[in-house]
Amino acid sequence: MRNFLLVAIVAAALVGCSSTPTTEAPVEDHGAAGATAPGGATTGGAGGGGVTGSSIGGGGADELRNPNSILSKRSVYFDFDSFVVKDEYKPLVEAHARYLQSHANARMTIQGNTDERGSREYNIALGQKRADAVKRMMTLLGAQDRQIETTSFGEERPKNPGHDETAWAENRRDDIVYAGE
Repeated sequence: MRNFLLVAIVAAALVGCSSTPTTEAPVEDHGAAGATAPGGATTGGAGGGGVTGSSIGGGGADELRNPNSILSKRSVYFDFDSFVVKDEYKPLVEAHARYLQSHANARMTIQGNTDERGSREYNIALGQKRADAVKRMMTLLGAQDRQIETTSFGEERPKNPGHDETAWAENRRDDIVYAGE
């Protein structure tokens, strides 16, 4: 009877874990503020190049390189010690998901990165969670699982080699890399 109860509890826990992503509260990051991404780039939030039919319509690789298209933006930034996709990056993730949905042969890799704080093992795991979070969001928005690979570089590929909050904020990111680019 005890074994049956244990199996039932584990099964219930697994069913609960297989639902859509939760909206966990990100760990507070003292020092990050404003409506711009690390490095001063504008984010994909309101008024920042929303998704329109012309920004994701049948232009192929050209629309990926068009600096006026949201699809030319390829980084999603995270708060310290968090893998929750911030609201300001959801339009960017949505645009890439729609692009994949309308281009069945397109493939991408989402590369998870962290800042230098934390152990190597911890940062590899956190980078993977970040990449998987963006992939999960894209597949929920219509992209096919087979179109997206994820990998983690942890702290090994910093965008900014500095050792302060500005550098760390730039390094806490996912990079979207399309195959053939």
